[in-house]
Amino acid sequence: MTIVEPHIHMYSRTTDDYTAMYRDGIRACVEPSFWLGANRRHAGTFFDYFDLILDFESMRAERYGIDHFAAVSVNPKEAEDLALASAVLDGMAPYLDHPRCVALGEIGFNRITRNEEEVFARQIEMAKARGMLTIVHTPHDTPEVSKRRGTERILAMLREQDVDPGRVVVDHNTEETMDLTRRTDVWAGMTVYPYSKLNPARVVGLLRRWGLERVLVNSSADWGVSDPCSLPKVAAFMRGEGFDAAAVETVMFRNPMAFYGQSERFKPRLDLPWIDPAQYQR
Repeated sequence: MTIVEPHIHMYSRTTDDYTAMYRDGIRACVEPSFWLGANRRHAGTFFDYFDLILDFESMRAERYGIDHFAAVSVNPKEAEDLALASAVLDGMAPYLDHPRCVALGEIGFNRITRNEEEVFARQIEMAKARGMLTIVHTPHDTPEVSKRRGTERILAMLREQDVDPGRVVVDHNTEETMDLTRRTDVWAGMTVYPYSKLNPARVVGLLRRWGLERVLVNSSADWGVSDPCSLPKVAAFMRGEGFDAAAVETVMFRNPMAFYGQSERFKPRLDLPWIDPAQYQR
């Protein structure tokens, strides 16, 4: 089965991960911009990072048979410094116009602050002005931050700014937020981690309750304990739980193709060969 990975941070992964992904059927992926482990201090460091995920990472992925696309943004974890965030947004146009950029994201909330809201609102308008797809990050649920409250505010801001919900994925949903996203026409993202967020059984429970329409399942696979081959594991679990081949294909292939296919730049090559590293690493 061919799988399209709709949200994965390959900047933090190895070439062995690409090999494993190809072996398990993943043939295309989208990499949203994210926090690099330390807050950046200069706008230029954001721009260098955008160059990397739009150009070098796509080249690296192609060698392993995977067609790689990206999304760029100021992520919510680095939105508190308004002067820096504004400088990045002022210079982001060339990266949003890059042929490998298929969305603006991920944006949203980290701690649900006023500054985060201001940066989020500005980026929503930037996406609208360009007719771009948008990837929205819901906050982690902590003693200080409510994922549900963050999701409610995200959905309210999308309504207030008159965003076409069919061009937005609100990501990292759990059991406590799916009822909110399902009341709207946004796409609902679900992230699978081995020890946090969702596991395959919880994903299947959500799919049974809320259906397969406008849902995207992803691995995210960043710096923490994560698995770039989560989607093949979810697919296998779905089959074991009685989902037929068409249902599995809907979640793993047809849905991400439908969402990102709204961008004219998203035309993944699904027949790229895996190249033996010995042929080019000399």
